[in-house]
Amino acid sequence: MYYNPYFEETLQKIDETGPIPEREPDRQIYFVKKMRKLVKEKSDQLGRPLTCFPQTFGCQMNARDSEKLLGILKEIGYVEASKEEEADFVFYNTCTVRENANQRVYGRLGYLNRLKRSNPELQIAMCGCMAQEPSVIETLKKSYRFVDIVFGTHNIFKLAELMYRRWTTGERVIEIWNDTNQIVEELPAQRKYAFKSGVNIMFGCNNFCSYCIVPYVRGRERSRNPEDILQEIRELVQDGVVEVMLLGQNVNSYGKSYGTYDRELDKQKRSISFAELLREVEQIEGLERIRFMTSHPKDLSDELIEVMKHSSKICRHLHLPLQSGSSRVLKAMNRHYTKEQYLALVEKIRREIPDLSLTTDIIVGFPGETEEDFEETMDVVRRVRFDSAFTFLYSKRIGTPAASMYDPTPPAVIQERFERLLREVQRISAEVCCKDVGQIQKALVEGIDEKNPEFVTGRLSNNIMVHFRGDASLIGKIVEVRLEESRGFYYIGSV
Repeated sequence: MYYNPYFEETLQKIDETGPIPEREPDRQIYFVKKMRKLVKEKSDQLGRPLTCFPQTFGCQMNARDSEKLLGILKEIGYVEASKEEEADFVFYNTCTVRENANQRVYGRLGYLNRLKRSNPELQIAMCGCMAQEPSVIETLKKSYRFVDIVFGTHNIFKLAELMYRRWTTGERVIEIWNDTNQIVEELPAQRKYAFKSGVNIMFGCNNFCSYCIVPYVRGRERSRNPEDILQEIRELVQDGVVEVMLLGQNVNSYGKSYGTYDRELDKQKRSISFAELLREVEQIEGLERIRFMTSHPKDLSDELIEVMKHSSKICRHLHLPLQSGSSRVLKAMNRHYTKEQYLALVEKIRREIPDLSLTTDIIVGFPGETEEDFEETMDVVRRVRFDSAFTFLYSKRIGTPAASMYDPTPPAVIQERFERLLREVQRISAEVCCKDVGQIQKALVEGIDEKNPEFVTGRLSNNIMVHFRGDASLIGKIVEVRLEESRGFYYIGSV
């Protein structure tokens, strides 16, 4: 569990029988204390602790949000269950980037409804990006009335308060904020790993790519105060963390706009760039590795390349979404760069940091994409030779500009192109990922190998996995590993 000293001090001195504090995070700490009492009373009545089960869909930002939600639940007295069937409280933190993500959540909610029929005490909460869509809220109101609490991306910090309202009124709680510039710090978080952690440096997105729902469900960009980020990382390192992942929808635009902090409205904020932030994070003693996600090509600066080039802690991996290799399609996507500009940027990065692993995202089937457009994408893939690529079929998202674009291309043609791209990406990845066979590299051991309990799994600086003989005593340690054999997308090695 990651605690902030301010949280612990305030929790001790706050009077839960007194008036509700107006400022955050004191208001939420007040409700944490109120919920503690209610949960204890219920646990005493049942003769066992109440249990919760978190389910996260989507990106690293959602995963980090879920750690915060779980931290609040544990602070008010819940114990984490291993499966939904054993839980008294289930929350789904949802993703809405693609339509199939929504359908998956609806299917899982249907299953929870059956569980609730056999256990009326079960409480169900749904939050995250999907909950920010008005059409989803209408569906939940009409067809999923058994969901007790619904909230979005902007007010996840209010979980204790929303639960208190549900517990004390018995009424369903739906609270969705359209947007916010507020950032609430200093609440607890339950990390999945003891040795590594995600750290939000900013929230929201200002890019409005024509296919993307994220700016509508995550809101406008708002950066965290650099002092808060640095202090959080220092505390994580003191708690045993050796690797951090700096998170933002577009980390390259960090520092352009800051959120507000209700606890200290007069807090002085330094305005620094992402590259400058990385320099300061690198100075934190005891931190051994720094990663970040995600970089938009249009905002990747020479300053950032220079910082990465000379850094001893920033991992040799950069995720740089391409989305399409066609300049015509990129313009329709509102990506603000051309094929030629992307290739020039890659050439510069490779020239300055030759050992960098480069990964990407590619969409197939954007409305109006022709065979010529698709071949432009294939050309970029062959020229850049990505270490790996996440490939997706275009998913229409209502409310985005692309949703109203006409597309005459038959689905079968789009599917054939997707399979062609996937084969090429996999062929190149297999060739690229064998280049380091015979080398000795450092790996952060993340866990026991799922297929062979006599092996452990480690992550190299370039984000590729390596499996080698070892035991649980190595988990969380950075060890030197000889890369003996390439299996296409991972290595087999030995200490």
